[in-house]
Amino acid sequence: MSGSSVKELVARSRKRLKTVIGLMSGTSLDGVDAALTEVRGRGTRTKVRLLMFRSYPFPTELKALLLKNSDPGTAKLDELTRLNTFLGQFYADAVKSILRAARMRNGEVDIIGSHGQTVCHLPRPHQMLGKTVRSTLQIGDPAVVAALTGIVTVGDFRVADMAVGGEGAPLVPYFDYLVFRSARIHRGLLNIGGIANLTVLPRKCEIDDVTAFDTGPGNMVVDGLTRFYFGRMYDKHGGYARRGVVRPDLLRHLARHPFLQRKPPKSTGREEFGNHFVGEVMNYAKDMDPLDVIATATDFSAFAVYEGYRRFVERRTPFRELIVGGGGTHNPVLMKSLQKYFKNVSIHRVDDFGFPSDAKEALCFAVLANEAVSGIPANLPRVTGAKRKVILGKICLP
Repeated sequence: MSGSSVKELVARSRKRLKTVIGLMSGTSLDGVDAALTEVRGRGTRTKVRLLMFRSYPFPTELKALLLKNSDPGTAKLDELTRLNTFLGQFYADAVKSILRAARMRNGEVDIIGSHGQTVCHLPRPHQMLGKTVRSTLQIGDPAVVAALTGIVTVGDFRVADMAVGGEGAPLVPYFDYLVFRSARIHRGLLNIGGIANLTVLPRKCEIDDVTAFDTGPGNMVVDGLTRFYFGRMYDKHGGYARRGVVRPDLLRHLARHPFLQRKPPKSTGREEFGNHFVGEVMNYAKDMDPLDVIATATDFSAFAVYEGYRRFVERRTPFRELIVGGGGTHNPVLMKSLQKYFKNVSIHRVDDFGFPSDAKEALCFAVLANEAVSGIPANLPRVTGAKRKVILGKICLP
């Protein structure tokens, strides 16, 4: 874009059909997912079509740096500052790569929606110098992505919601409503990344009927235990969990975590279920077989989802279907645990509805970017606890 960037942005915002790239890198730190997408319309009439999906893994050294700088005990200001720019470059490379694969030019893309990498999420109200503050930090500056790709980039989607009293999460329920609502049955949408979050879609629901909340850890605790015990970044296909047994005493201990009892709206992250929590689990289970600890932690992730459903959802909106997406779908032990707890619920994968389960969050941020440039508020106050609806995201011009 040239000096007429603002005029071009306005023109693009009015297009009924846009080409949008959604970028997502989650708390599991696997890498960045890129979804090349067609988005038609805006607001609750939005329709989305996936053109291409690619994942670009983080190098081992980058994962280690991100883990280090997501822990308040080891984070360094200079490294965080450099990572903010480095990840912007990494995301820009992902955009260029998926466009090469699709044989498209940068100029054919209208917008990029980039979630960024969460390194700190502090959704609980905190008193600071006479003001009440809720805060979150996603690095991988969208201005870097815009400058290096020449494409309008929307990022920092969570901050505006927090400014008006919300938790800034979860944001995926907006996308869940657009794509998965049903006129026939109550549905649940479960995303299992580092953290798991559950969206509740009552039969014939309107947008303001949607509820959602984080249930607790998805892959985060299992990943941490696998790193400490076996030096692997994650439990591939549940291989370690499959060889262990669930220890009821450890499961009861984990089930007492206060986050599970906290009423929605609620969200969480590494601050509650990161390395510190993993260390507490290992200390409690120091005399147990590591395989049993991983098996129990895997079961706990499913238990936490069901406990959230049982406590806060089932009485009013009993599910007929639970549709699961995210990296956790690749762990058959975790999926089997979900079915164990949700005995009378039909469990499906997002893939059964025409989208790769790994692509769902990247698709979501493509949609949220479209809403931002269209001037459409996309937070759900009933979900996040915000006082009002706001437009999500900062728009960065190239």
